[in-house]
Amino acid sequence: MLKNFARLICADSDKAVAPWVENSFPIIKIVLICILAVLAVAMIVFVCMQKSNQNGISAISGQTNTFYNRNKGATLQGKIKLLTIIDAVLILVITIVFLILHTIFRGFI
Repeated sequence: MLKNFARLICADSDKAVAPWVENSFPIIKIVLICILAVLAVAMIVFVCMQKSNQNGISAISGQTNTFYNRNKGATLQGKIKLLTIIDAVLILVITIVFLILHTIFRGFI
């Protein structure tokens, strides 16, 4: 099935892939790897920014547990959690696209 897809984008019937695909695939591969690297760094940052569920030694620091203090960061923590999920899904999708492209056009790099 993947070979049939490669033949769909061919200019010549005797070649496996069109020349424009052969010339542009290394650039596409580098761009996808760079995007994956940026998303991986963003994932590390988002995970490090998330607040832990454990209280730890917060009683020593003298923080009071009022309604305002508990809920003022809830929206920020919710956004960080949502960004983490979106980042993970983007990493998954781009990795699958990269794997498919690499499988189809193996050997051009």
